Amino acid sequence: MTYSSSLALNRRRYSGRGQNTASFISQTKGLGPISNTVILIILACLLGLLYLTQVTKTNAYGYQINNLTKEQSQLTRQNDELSVTAARLQALDKIKNSKAAERLVSVAPSETVQN
Repeated sequence: MTYSSSLALNRRRYSGRGQNTASFISQTKGLGPISNTVILIILACLLGLLYLTQVTKTNAYGYQINNLTKEQSQLTRQNDELSVTAARLQALDKIKNSKAAERLVSVAPSETVQN
C-alpha cells in the first residue's frame, strides 16, 4: 500500500463537516467450497441418523403389535374355552333344579341279583 492510498483510506473512514456520519462499505463474506462440502456431509449424516431412528422405532412397534396380537388370540381362545365350561356347569345346575327333575323318582336298589 502506498502512502497516498493509505491517506485516502483514512479520509474515507472519517466524515468531514456536513457529511453523513454513517458509511457503508459492502464486504461479501461467504463460505468456501470446503466448508460447504463439510456442512453438506454433516447434514446428510444427520438425515441418515433420523431415518435410522424412525425405521428402528417402526420395527420395535411392529414386534410389540405382533406380541400383543398373539396374546389377544390366546386370551380369546381361553375365553371361549371358559365360556363353554361355564355353560356346561350351569346346564347341570339347571337340570337339577328343573320341574321335570322334581317329578322323577329316585331309584334305590331294593334287591340284589344273585347268580
